[in-house]
Amino acid sequence: MHADDLIMVSVDDHLVEPPNLFEGRLPAKFQDRAPSVKRLPDGSDVWVFNGHTIPNIGLNAVAGRPREEYGIEPTAFEEMRPGCFDVDERIKDMNAGGVLGSMNFPSFPGFSARLFAACRDKELALAVLRAYNDWHIDEWCGSYPGRFIPMALPILWDPVLCAEEVHRVAAKDCHSLTFTENPAALNYPSFHDASWDPLWKSLCDEEVVLSIHLGSSGQLAVTAPDAPVDVMITLQPMNICSAAADLLWSRVIKTFPDIRIALSEGGTGWIPYFLDRVDRTYEMHHKWTGQDFGGRLPSEVFREHFLTCFISDPIGIQLRHQIGIENIAWECDYPHSDSSWPKAPEELAGVAAGVPDDELEKITWANACRWYSFDPLAHRPRERCTVSALRAEAAGHDVSIRSYDQGRFERTGKGVDMGTMAAKATA
Repeated sequence: MHADDLIMVSVDDHLVEPPNLFEGRLPAKFQDRAPSVKRLPDGSDVWVFNGHTIPNIGLNAVAGRPREEYGIEPTAFEEMRPGCFDVDERIKDMNAGGVLGSMNFPSFPGFSARLFAACRDKELALAVLRAYNDWHIDEWCGSYPGRFIPMALPILWDPVLCAEEVHRVAAKDCHSLTFTENPAALNYPSFHDASWDPLWKSLCDEEVVLSIHLGSSGQLAVTAPDAPVDVMITLQPMNICSAAADLLWSRVIKTFPDIRIALSEGGTGWIPYFLDRVDRTYEMHHKWTGQDFGGRLPSEVFREHFLTCFISDPIGIQLRHQIGIENIAWECDYPHSDSSWPKAPEELAGVAAGVPDDELEKITWANACRWYSFDPLAHRPRERCTVSALRAEAAGHDVSIRSYDQGRFERTGKGVDMGTMAAKATA
């Protein structure tokens, strides 16, 4: 299929929260304690909440910048492409990049909202989290119906309240809950603890997908403080591999057979080996470990419950039938450093050369729509959903690569401390 004819729905993109997010969204007693943006003396913009200062990390907002300017330094809003934080500009960027639909993970609260969970005043934390979810669903996604897959933040500190939030946002047609890949790493009960059962039940009842993004526990694989930063970036998918094993062998899937889990930004090329490994583990060890999948292999169970995604993964494309053609979705990762925006359609068409059209349609949009109960064709006819049609709507929109560097930082790409990088990148 030619790039112009593709329909593309991304299951993993990101937004940088605009400074006015919480204005008028909290009870009066909390308004002066709401998260807010502060300009530092060095010119960078940071979020401030509950005694914490959270920078906008450079790698999180590099869309449209030359690669030599990628880095981890804090950035100001004027150093970002406006589509990072302005929904009107985001739609223009999506159109110019040929992207019909997008699911946007949060930035400053952390992928699993652990910043809010760490707040001791749980009444404040709950008010802030619900305000964020309402803003995301009603304003960000609601501004352009049929263009965004709504996603809610979880209430990590209380599974019962979290279940209530799932029901609340599902009534707003939100069918994705972002979550940590390892709650135990955040000092919460592990996936194997029954205290999470109210949450799992609510997800099943409301057909909401548990979307697990790598690094959402705040921990990335770091081999040594003085290792090159390339080591950490290379090993990022290992966090998702660990989460997949943890959940596949857990009681969650056996007790809640309708639960669905997305492994976000984890890639796909490793999955055939993973499935072979779990089947081998089951064959060799289940008689003494007690694992029982009701006569099925773990690989079969995986394909019933897990959605995987990739940006550009030629090995995963080659092995797509070993992964499960119904279990693969595409992601753009805008505006992060792995994204191929605005040339993602051309990149994907090249990687997927020779893939039958019906299979490619599942990967580029149909699987995402089915998993997340998302129907963009209810808002526009199919002929207006293709890459070429969307780009025609964005005629004249500037997508040229240009410098946003304000000259405040020296970006040499050398001597980056791995411990600092990991802490900042997952803040």
